[in-house]
Amino acid sequence: MATRTSITKPVIVQILPALNRGGVERGTVEVADAIVKNGWKSVVISNGGLLTSQLKRVGATVYEVPVHRKNPFLWGSARRQVKRILQQEGADIVHVRSRAPAWIALPAANSLGIATVSTVHSKFAPANIFKKIYNGKMLKADRVIAISHFVENEIFTHYGKSGVAEKLSVIHRGVDLGMFDPKAVNQQRIIAEADRLGLPDDKSIIMLPARATSWKGHEILIQALAQLSDKDAILMLLGIEDGPPAYAEKLRAMAVRYGLGGRVRIGAGSRDMPAALMLADVVAMPSIKPEPFGRVAIEALAMGRPVVAFRHGGAVESIDEGRTGWLADPLSVNSLAEALQTALSLTPRKRRALAKDARQQMTDQFSKDMMCERTLAVYKSLLKK
Repeated sequence: MATRTSITKPVIVQILPALNRGGVERGTVEVADAIVKNGWKSVVISNGGLLTSQLKRVGATVYEVPVHRKNPFLWGSARRQVKRILQQEGADIVHVRSRAPAWIALPAANSLGIATVSTVHSKFAPANIFKKIYNGKMLKADRVIAISHFVENEIFTHYGKSGVAEKLSVIHRGVDLGMFDPKAVNQQRIIAEADRLGLPDDKSIIMLPARATSWKGHEILIQALAQLSDKDAILMLLGIEDGPPAYAEKLRAMAVRYGLGGRVRIGAGSRDMPAALMLADVVAMPSIKPEPFGRVAIEALAMGRPVVAFRHGGAVESIDEGRTGWLADPLSVNSLAEALQTALSLTPRKRRALAKDARQQMTDQFSKDMMCERTLAVYKSLLKK
């Protein structure tokens, strides 16, 4: 690892597959912004994408290199491009945020004596020995960040603690408390979002904002809706219309089969998520597989909305059961329905208390600023060496 001897500002290079609208990508933009505000130089290498303009607006230097490819025969060319950029920029730290970029960039950084960081965002459970070797490259960095204790435990379970535990830190994803603030969302925005989604103002709303993929739990949530004692509650599935039409039709047919045709609404993802969340009486996260963390939960809690999820994965870390939300027994329709009904039955006084507690919990434990501060602390620990 190189020792920093110059007095110029540190150069931090983040590398990820692409810049689409996901949790990894948003976290990259947030950390890039924090790097610049700290007086350092922020560089991001990816295959490009929608968030490129946001990175440039916060002052990051952006390069497009095909670091997303998983074919090892294509890594050599990308590695040479990355190495040239690292030399050109005078990189002090390389931070890889996915596995293919790790295989490409870590050897390039090591050959130049540059310190390295990796962030593990996934569950990290290898299906076979080849996958174990592929995933394990992330653990070769000088410092490793896990986005939850759940992910940390997955790493230890499959790779052991030796050589890893002493360099691993848990840094949860953070929510932008300025953006996700109930006081910052005016009535015009809420009305516009209600009109877009066709939601009434006299019914209880259960909301699931998620990608159109079955493991997010849309089907089990429809089953739970059918068991609620509140027979007027509406289920709003955000993001389904952005996915395959066949999946949307499958959910509509299921709703009709359960006699819920008019109570299950399917829509596209929201361009104003804070306003959309203000329409929800409860936000559901019934993922049938454990989520590594779950950004939706902390965004909903920041907006003062109770969250119901299954008792597994990262949800256990972000939801304070009985205080800011409820955890149902994994894959149990009955338990999920009971938790949803509990949240829907809150009195106005208890709902206000929950909103206050949830907001405070996000401020104390899961803010974007806290995530960035802790990430920069990891960088600083390497710059001192």
